[in-house]
Amino acid sequence: MSFDYSKLSGRIVEKYGTQYNFSIALGLSERSLSLKLNNRVPWKSTELQKAIELLDIPREEIGEYFFNLEVQKV
Repeated sequence: MSFDYSKLSGRIVEKYGTQYNFSIALGLSERSLSLKLNNRVPWKSTELQKAIELLDIPREEIGEYFFNLEVQKV
């Protein structure tokens, strides 16, 4: 199962300018963040909580950023 993190990536750039800047604020390496955004490594609950806080994501919109399933192309 893959998630579509395109909206999350946009929010990261909107708030932090680059994934690198956001990864520093989140306490991860840029590589670790990239692996998460590319569905290679799952998010830990503590990382999700911190990302939600750092990006000021409203509670009712969390699913749109983190749990939006990617449409599989046939």
